[in-house]
This record gives sequence, structure tokens and C-alpha cells, in this order.
Amino acid sequence: MDQTDRDGAAVRFPPPLVYVGAVIAGVLLHAFVLPLRLELAPSVRIVLATAAALLGLALMAGAFRLFKLTGQDLEPWKATPEIISTGVYRFTRNPMYVSMALLQIAIGVGLANGWIIALAPLVLVIIYAIAIRHEEAYLERKFGGAYLEYKRSVRRWI
Repeated sequence: MDQTDRDGAAVRFPPPLVYVGAVIAGVLLHAFVLPLRLELAPSVRIVLATAAALLGLALMAGAFRLFKLTGQDLEPWKATPEIISTGVYRFTRNPMYVSMALLQIAIGVGLANGWIIALAPLVLVIIYAIAIRHEEAYLERKFGGAYLEYKRSVRRWI
């Protein structure tokens, strides 16, 4: 059965593992290659890390809530019953990926590890390549013009 015969995006690798891998890579680069320390007062780091983490968790909770209400599966390779365009999905088409990036940044700030933060843009490129482009192609096939209109009206990230 090829991808056009099944109902789901052609995502083959769990996206959260990319974020986890980036945090681990950042810790290893910092410890064994070249420290990239954030020179911020601990109180500033705590405030910034907390703010990024809370924003990330709020986005994630909003997306989870809407997934549950609409019968969506968190696994991106499973069928999508409908386009969600309310709640956090009015501001970003990918609130879960944005939330995980914010959590990655929060960890980097909290640990004063610049590598973890510096890897965030690379992670978003990887997430686009392994997940988002497949998800968007699937949603375009399944929902056609309705998804294309949503895409025109809501940004991919923020």
C-alpha cells in the first residue's frame, strides 16, 4: 500500500525525538567540544526559561485539548478527521512543534547552554523536512481548497 492509499501523513520518525536529540547534542557539545555559556544572571535565566516553558506548555495544552475534542491522534502518521482552525490553531498551523521549540529554548536558557538554543532553528528545519511537508501534502490531498485557504490565512510557525 503506498502513501496515497492510506489515510495519514507520510511521517516516519516521531518529531519529539528530534527536540530531545537536540537537547542531548547541545549538552554534549557544551561539555565536550566548546562551551557556549549564556552570560545571564541566574534570576534573569530563571525568568526567561520559565516564560518560554509556560508559553510552550500553554500552546501544547491548547493543541492537545483541541485534538481530544475533534478526535485527532497525536501521531502525525494517523488519519486527520478535520482541519482545526480554532484556539491556538488561529495563530500557528503547528502549535505542538512551536511549543516543543519553546521548551527546548527554555531548557537551554535554564541550563545557560547556548548550544541548545542555537540548535533550535536547525531543529525546525529538520521538523519541516521530516514531518510538516508530509503533513501539509496529506492535508492538501485530503481537504483540498479548505486546507489551502487555512494555509493562506495562518502562518506555519507564528
